[in-house]
Amino acid sequence: MLNLQHRIDLLVQLGKYIRHNEAGWQEAKLKAALANAWFTPEFIDIAAENITENFLGAESLKEVASRYDIPETTTTPKTVGIVMAGNIPMVGFHDWLCVFLSGHHSLLKFSSKDDVLIKHLLGKLYEWEPAVRHNTGFAEILKGCDAYIATGSDNSARYFDYYFSRYPHIIRHNRTSVAILDGTEKPEELVSLADDTHQYFGLGCRNVTKLYVPRQYDFVPLLDAMKKYSHFFEHHKYKNNYDYQLAILLLNNQFYMTNGSVILAENTALFSPISQLYYEFYEDKDAVVSALSRNNSVQCIVGHGHTPFGQAQSPAWEEYADGVNTMAFLLTLEQHLRRP
Repeated sequence: MLNLQHRIDLLVQLGKYIRHNEAGWQEAKLKAALANAWFTPEFIDIAAENITENFLGAESLKEVASRYDIPETTTTPKTVGIVMAGNIPMVGFHDWLCVFLSGHHSLLKFSSKDDVLIKHLLGKLYEWEPAVRHNTGFAEILKGCDAYIATGSDNSARYFDYYFSRYPHIIRHNRTSVAILDGTEKPEELVSLADDTHQYFGLGCRNVTKLYVPRQYDFVPLLDAMKKYSHFFEHHKYKNNYDYQLAILLLNNQFYMTNGSVILAENTALFSPISQLYYEFYEDKDAVVSALSRNNSVQCIVGHGHTPFGQAQSPAWEEYADGVNTMAFLLTLEQHLRRP
């Protein structure tokens, strides 16, 4: 049995392994990039850096353990099945991390789109401490677990709700992020906003896919700032999406703006397709904020007074997906399981 301090030590060692970019990790990243064209080396490294900086520091791990009063030894650990998404590199890492730190056991079902990186990191933990094999395992079909955490599309979430309804569970649906601009943004803030919209090709739930702007907003500085990602046109899958979306707009005779690599189009929807960014004009900023705060499809709001520009894809420990506190859920599993 791994006590709390031993688990923290292993997690800190894992962070150092990633940061040092050892040969085994380099090979795993290359394998992941070859297996999934959306997982470019640039974006794998960004995901890895966010994990090491935000989740695997000794002080942050100890602080979280203290805040939730995690016992040194978990006497009756439960097994938590985790269905991981695969939209961005290692998106399921935080769920596994919460289970591991809490002292419970996990059984993981990887997405076929992201079954290399986390599996490699867990292999290193097995190598350093064979007892981790008793804490974390893999399976194609999750059965016999005490609780479940599942992330997927709105459609798959309906199936998860059905299959896991008899167990304590967290089911995550489609989410996205938005930015509210007021026209006073500095050039460097717009460049940072380009990171929020473009990192991971816009595939993450924390990617900004919709802009709210005041009337008479000048889009030229924003389009210029987003030229930072003009190299996306060299990515064949992205280029195919851009060409398709542009063709649809042209056929429908719909107004659009582009800098040659991203398309801006007015639309009331929150979720925009790859290569496109929706915008909507507002009259009352406070009313927009109020409505978005109540919208379950919104993961985070970027802008002045909200998540800072450029920080959407760098969540802190307590910025849980869907706003559901995973650690609190895990540490009250005993209570959930006692209910009739």
